[in-house]
Amino acid sequence: MEHGEDVIAELMSDHRTIEALFSQFEGTPPGSDARKRLADEITIEWVRHAVAEEEHLYPAVRDHLDGGEALADREVAVHERVEQLLKELEGCEPQALDFNRLMVKVRTEVTAHVREEERTLFPRLREGVHPFILESLGRKVRESKKTAPTRPHPSAPSTPPANRLLAPGLGLVDRTRDFLSGRGQGLP
Repeated sequence: MEHGEDVIAELMSDHRTIEALFSQFEGTPPGSDARKRLADEITIEWVRHAVAEEEHLYPAVRDHLDGGEALADREVAVHERVEQLLKELEGCEPQALDFNRLMVKVRTEVTAHVREEERTLFPRLREGVHPFILESLGRKVRESKKTAPTRPHPSAPSTPPANRLLAPGLGLVDRTRDFLSGRGQGLP
């Protein structure tokens, strides 16, 4: 998908990509290898997206919006729940009973998160933050996703500065593992 210049357009594009992957997942036969591949792609896209939000979006929310601290904390909590579910999913084979149950939970959490951001958070950002800052954040988010982890790390820090220091190293290890295993081939 074409990514926009500001952080809102960038993150909304990520949302559409993840939604499309969920739709593809639903269209594949239960227990199939295609479902495992799509679950891996969803995981990769979600983790990169979540890391970028935690590194750049939520600090800006805390700094620029009234009540931003609580709002950012709530969204980070959703990220942590999804990441824990994805970690559980990582160890499941697509034929396992838990596989589909976990994917339903992941989709439910992600869908609610997307809805909350797009209906509440993004309009508040658009209204309360200068376009220059939003564009700067968009560039930072795009750069962050290039080095972000691609696997869930639920015990990793989710707030700066620790997350900004650890994410590139975890990302390098994850991308090396992905390359060696063939996981996520064809994704940017």
